[in-house]
Amino acid sequence: MVYVALLRGINVGGNNKIDMKQLKISFEQAGMNNVVTYINSGNIVFTCHTGTKAEISRILELSIQENFGLQIKVLVLNFDDMKTIMSVLPETWTNDANMKCDVLFLWDEINNKTVLDSLVIKPDIDTVIYVAGAIIWSVDKQNLTRSGMTKIIGSNIYRKITARNVNTTRKIYDLMLASEK
Repeated sequence: MVYVALLRGINVGGNNKIDMKQLKISFEQAGMNNVVTYINSGNIVFTCHTGTKAEISRILELSIQENFGLQIKVLVLNFDDMKTIMSVLPETWTNDANMKCDVLFLWDEINNKTVLDSLVIKPDIDTVIYVAGAIIWSVDKQNLTRSGMTKIIGSNIYRKITARNVNTTRKIYDLMLASEK
């Protein structure tokens, strides 16, 4: 089965630095196959034929701890999870000069539509969609400073998500599609 591992908080602001080539090797040593990394923010597509997502996540977190001395949370999604998220993501949403669009991937403990009740969403500014596994958020760049969603940083929920912009999310999905074939 094809999976993506989304590492939370690596190579951000000079903290939790991990070299992607070394990370790829550590995934292979942990039993993952066809390992492909994408950009420096911890996106790893791979195949694995044993274990649940939770078990794979634990294996990878231990591998990172052993190889890099870092305690990094790893969210593992399978191809079907990403396919569901991508089916809801509007094609016109972009991350460019005019629009900011992020996919906030959710850990299991908050993966429920009620998570929206804990967010500050300004309907006239923010557009937010819940789909199993993620919250998809878009805002016109001119309104970014007025967005309620920026208040998520530092919140309890923030520690239980890992965010990728929509362009990165689409590229991860393309890599998963290629691995699926």
